[in-house]
Amino acid sequence: MSMGRLSRVAYVCGALCFVVSCSLAIFWGYKVFVHKPSMEKMDQAKYKYHFVLVPEEMDNEYWRLVGKGAQAAAKQNGVLLEYVGPKQANFDVHLKTIEMSAASKVDGIMTQGLSDEQFTPLINRVVEKGIPVITVDTDTVNSKRLAYIGTDNYYSGVLAGKALIADTKGHANVAIITGSFYKNHQQQRVKGFEDAVKSENGIHIIDVEESEISRVRASEKAFQILQNHPEVNAFFGTSALDGVGIAQVVEQYKKTGQVYIIGFDTLPDTVNYIRNGTIQATVVQEPYQMGYEAVKLMIDLVEGRKVPSIVHTDTRIMRAKDLPLTRKNIGEGSK
Repeated sequence: MSMGRLSRVAYVCGALCFVVSCSLAIFWGYKVFVHKPSMEKMDQAKYKYHFVLVPEEMDNEYWRLVGKGAQAAAKQNGVLLEYVGPKQANFDVHLKTIEMSAASKVDGIMTQGLSDEQFTPLINRVVEKGIPVITVDTDTVNSKRLAYIGTDNYYSGVLAGKALIADTKGHANVAIITGSFYKNHQQQRVKGFEDAVKSENGIHIIDVEESEISRVRASEKAFQILQNHPEVNAFFGTSALDGVGIAQVVEQYKKTGQVYIIGFDTLPDTVNYIRNGTIQATVVQEPYQMGYEAVKLMIDLVEGRKVPSIVHTDTRIMRAKDLPLTRKNIGEGSK
């Protein structure tokens, strides 16, 4: 085959690869960002404002509750709200969603704060363009975000530590499984817990491991800890999936009632494990309240009213004796 023909074949193959790559990129973008055409084409004249809520991951029961609260407030106040972002936690997609929203000149952006050097400059640029940003669930205190609404994560860790002290009568060898070593809200929960128990001579923190906010990974870490540290008789899981992952391993080891577990949030599996005695307690947040109040805060900002820079939503401990609370009370909180 001549060199000229080889060049033409290479050119055609390259062009085909380019077309396929572009098609896959477009398809990926559509699947990931989940922008609903009906929302984009909707006549916005009947809405006062257009807000965007960017969750850590859309396919997450906790964030769906945040979105549900935000949608309720939006509906009551004539706001067009888009709940859009990565289907599963993905830092780059999260940033891209915020960039796309800002480019669309929405009236306000609500997003989980991310602990990364790329996140703060992006939020600062968005705010400098005149688009207000509120962080929800996790704050980014060094950014120019205009308000934060969500759990006081340090305090929630303190609550968990105090609950463990009370329930174990101040004697426990504890392992902590945290969703992330790098995310600010997870760090704060661990720090609050450590500070709460550090003065207790009978409580020892044996190990701290990372689950990467994965139930499977939390189970793997719990199994590893029990293998390497048989003296461990208590666990604290700092993300919603950690407690469930730990509980699965404790049941597998047939150590229910011998190993104390305190988790986070009220996923149905967590509640079931509390009911059957595998998990003894969990920290209850108010995701519905976060979403609902975030929209109200954003309206106040857009309309020029002064708002507090930090609004902490309710946090409490739930044990088996508290289970008569309805799912609405647990999931939605006060409005």
